[in-house]
Amino acid sequence: MLEVKDLHVSVGDAEIIRGLSLSVPAGQVHAVMGPNGAGKSTLAYALSGRDGYAITQGTATLGGEDLLALAPEERAAKGLFQSFQYPVEIPGVPALTFLRTAMNAQRKARGEPEITAPDFLKRVREKADALKIPQDMLKRGLNVGFSGGEKKRLEALQMAMLEPRFAVLDETDSGLDIDALRIVADSVNALRSPERAMLVITHYQRLLDYIKPDRVHVLAKGRIVHSGGPDLALDLEREGYDKYLEAA
Repeated sequence: MLEVKDLHVSVGDAEIIRGLSLSVPAGQVHAVMGPNGAGKSTLAYALSGRDGYAITQGTATLGGEDLLALAPEERAAKGLFQSFQYPVEIPGVPALTFLRTAMNAQRKARGEPEITAPDFLKRVREKADALKIPQDMLKRGLNVGFSGGEKKRLEALQMAMLEPRFAVLDETDSGLDIDALRIVADSVNALRSPERAMLVITHYQRLLDYIKPDRVHVLAKGRIVHSGGPDLALDLEREGYDKYLEAA
């Protein structure tokens, strides 16, 4: 589903991603692990089309379509979703309004009818209850005054509502206690399907106790330097990244 070949990404004058190649088939969950500064978040931002992240070489396709030729909103309409390590606050925009606007914008871009208010409210209540998100929280400004765990739960709700084809989860475990981690992981696991794929970016193996990956990739110095099965995450937890940094 996602095919990245020889990708180079620069931020300002610094090249952060240096010839990264990655393939994530439909129906699979892959994890990317690596030390600080390896380029994990840069990869996520480059795929989503964030300003300031210049693609200088290489390709990235989603379902065979050139992802890099699309604007960020077009990538979202094609089914790309990114959760952020630090979700932003949007004062004055209630979470419910944000969610319905996002859903309808994507539907419009795909030539689909808007979701009706009753259908939207029924669906959002069901998904929010599963994530233990109180309804009054959805009436507040998006992420304003939310704890780190509340912000991540709300992102999980956004993903559950939008049902993307491909999700990039950038350090979803950041700021979560054990209970919140289980709840968010359960919501991610509930979205697994043969038509959907996910890329989980994390520092730590603990998230992968709950979201079982099909493949684990080690990112160091801007490149994938090693790949393996789920047990690779356990090896990294025990041994660290030193030998991969040396190899990179």
